[in-house]
Amino acid sequence: MRPVVVSLLLAVSLMSQTASSADTLPTPPDAAKKPHVVRAPHGAERQDEYYWLRDDSRKNPEMLAYLKAENAYADAVMARLKPIENRLYDEIVGRIKQDDSSVPYRERGFWYYSRFETGKDYPIYARRADAAGAGAEAIQKANEAGDFAGEQVLLDVNALAAGKDYYNVGDWTVSPDNRLLAYAEDTIGRRQYVIRIKNLETGELYPDEIKGVSPNLVWADDNRTLFYVENDPETLLTKRVKKHVLGTPAAQDVLVYEEHDDSFYMGISRTRDEKFICIGVSSTVSDELRCAPAADPATFTVLAPRERDVEYDADHYGGRWVIRTNAGGARNFKIMTAPTGATSRAQWQEWIPHREDVFIDGFELFRDFTVVAERSEGLERLRLIRADGREEYVKADEPAYSMGLSVNAEPETDWLRYSYTSLTTPATTYEVNVKSGERRLLKQQPVIGYDPSKYVTERVWAIARDGTKIPVSLVYRKGYRKDGTAALLQYGYGSYGATMDPAFNLPVVSLLDRGVVYAIAHIRGGQEMGRHWYEDGKLFRKKNTFTDFIDVTDFLVKEGYAAPDRVAAYGGSAGGLLMGAISNMAPDKYRVILSQVPFVDVVTTMLDPSIPLTTNEYDEWGNPEKKDYYDYMLSYSPYDNLQKKAYPAMFVGTGLWDSQVQYWEPAKYVARLRDVNTSDRPVVFRTNMDAGHGGKSGRFRRYRELAEMYAFALDQLGVAEPAAAQVQGR
Repeated sequence: MRPVVVSLLLAVSLMSQTASSADTLPTPPDAAKKPHVVRAPHGAERQDEYYWLRDDSRKNPEMLAYLKAENAYADAVMARLKPIENRLYDEIVGRIKQDDSSVPYRERGFWYYSRFETGKDYPIYARRADAAGAGAEAIQKANEAGDFAGEQVLLDVNALAAGKDYYNVGDWTVSPDNRLLAYAEDTIGRRQYVIRIKNLETGELYPDEIKGVSPNLVWADDNRTLFYVENDPETLLTKRVKKHVLGTPAAQDVLVYEEHDDSFYMGISRTRDEKFICIGVSSTVSDELRCAPAADPATFTVLAPRERDVEYDADHYGGRWVIRTNAGGARNFKIMTAPTGATSRAQWQEWIPHREDVFIDGFELFRDFTVVAERSEGLERLRLIRADGREEYVKADEPAYSMGLSVNAEPETDWLRYSYTSLTTPATTYEVNVKSGERRLLKQQPVIGYDPSKYVTERVWAIARDGTKIPVSLVYRKGYRKDGTAALLQYGYGSYGATMDPAFNLPVVSLLDRGVVYAIAHIRGGQEMGRHWYEDGKLFRKKNTFTDFIDVTDFLVKEGYAAPDRVAAYGGSAGGLLMGAISNMAPDKYRVILSQVPFVDVVTTMLDPSIPLTTNEYDEWGNPEKKDYYDYMLSYSPYDNLQKKAYPAMFVGTGLWDSQVQYWEPAKYVARLRDVNTSDRPVVFRTNMDAGHGGKSGRFRRYRELAEMYAFALDQLGVAEPAAAQVQGR
């Protein structure tokens, strides 16, 4: 058995060390091995010598000593790269317009927006009354000029976060009479929120306090009743909808609905016409919606009972339900309608049919038109359908881009707001008049010193080993030569049907200015190419996600976009699973791996229903209590497939309070990796001791963490620092 985990004295000594070169690194921490057997119901057993690093309370002194020792080791390894990290951080933050504000949107007689103040980490949420001449454009100009006369501050998050290591407002909502504000705050990063209520007329914070909830709040029409979702304190699953009456103890809150199937998540919302409050429950393969009149939410009626492999979501407007569903084999979804009193799928009628080549992602209902968000050939588009049946698409200007619905709070308008961005175009908000065709630019994210004409974006197609064409989005600085010598950072995710669209990435500009090519591999497991793209990358087809990513790397190297020994890969969460898998399957193809909050201990986690997300994700990964799923998951689980071989350099990050991927997964992974890795390349493991899944709160703190990771990658890729004149904004 190995020695007990490095002591705090050693951790302190490590902090004082510096690495004078890449070849003279300090000795990494060495975690103790403690025999532990993980058993499955079907009799399979596995040894997990680092299982002891798990501590639900986050208080085990030996575990904390190990994490602190790893942080000290990270400090020592990164010491010589501190100047590069600082320069990257200064560049990234230097591009941010610090006193920026969002585009105002109108709702119930007020214009709502958020804004930042120079040097401050958190937003201010505010509104202004819809007085004469106080439209979105006028308010935006006033905000940009620093004129806040007539502004009502709803929440100054900087004041709320003062003195706290972590702070997040997860949701806030104003009562129908515009007088009260309910908001949900998290002060740990564990995604266990507390609801508070504020009187917007007096500024008084009411004594009402509701703990252990999801950030999802809905007022009833009486302006006194607030509906919310209560979490299970251990699994964090959304379990119960309750209603709180203002001024009464939270202990007396009435149970409205409880979900007993742990494979379902839960949420609440109001319909587009504000007439209904709806409770939605969703698993990976099934949905169910139950709604009640917002004026008298006493009885919730099911729109259509849940049925396995039938997904649907719905909204109500114009005296009917509009429903997006995959029922009847419509795997790319179709849109149906139903009368207000519908209670079964037998009452649904088809409106927009299913197509094999177009995936319907969502819709928005307006008085005189409907907008359908679609995907085709891996790209997004918005289809306008007028009341008279005429259709057209909102136009895009680039070969690779991301387009989607923006905030359209009120349906009685002729204007559609939508967002547009690409790898070279900062986030932009437009609105188009559906009747006249006029398009107005409302706002483009200001990026100080950035000139889009100096960058080029491409969409290319890589061929996977099974012949499937994989879309790849690329961006690089003009002057780059595709001669097989450049460094490449390739990003991927590929799970849950989540799409990684080619959006502008402000920090990546610093990499492009140093000659790095940035690529997004739109691999299977996402939904970029339609529902089949997702289905081909989950359960017993999960390995397609990993081989697609590797095949994209091979393609980009073969085509001369990168040198074979200068490729970096980056992914987080389920994308961290991807990083762990490719480093086991093809370690020689990557010089450095960047892995944030990685899901790397697949089998152990999915065998434990007490861990958040586990039960809800059996239809994503499989249930290892069944032998066939167990064997398949075990065949790719990164932790279980670590072997004696030369691994790439790695930067692995996590948060002690992470509720999505528990900190002990990457901790165990790194400890075992250190045992088997035959390479002399550094492995850095950084634990944020005050944060959860999303890292530290605040807009600047996360860039410090990112700058450190980028500095590590650039060093491993042998990327030289550019002349100051070449770096945008410096």
